Amino acid sequence: MKYKAQDKQNQLIENITVHHLVVGVDIAQEAHVARAVSFRGLALGTPLEFGNHREGFRLFERWIQDLLKTYNLSRVMVGMEPTGHYWFSLARWLVDQGIEAFTFKSFT
Repeated sequence: MKYKAQDKQNQLIENITVHHLVVGVDIAQEAHVARAVSFRGLALGTPLEFGNHREGFRLFERWIQDLLKTYNLSRVMVGMEPTGHYWFSLARWLVDQGIEAFTFKSFT
């Protein structure tokens, strides 16, 4: 049986609970944009633009913590499309912070 990208996506979706903040990050060379949703896909808060550097990552973490508190959530998942090599720094930083991170391929 061949592995399918849809299978991986389904596994990730099955792990999302009512306690999760789900964050998608649009990766770019210098500045990323993050958007948060509930487990049902409802938009939470406002999108955040942050730099691809340590200070930007700290801003991103504070944004996540504020959303967790505001919406009384306890877990976070951050997904991003692996665009070139620009996602490496953010992914490494998230893992170092103990934040669940994953990549996905665009289906369009």
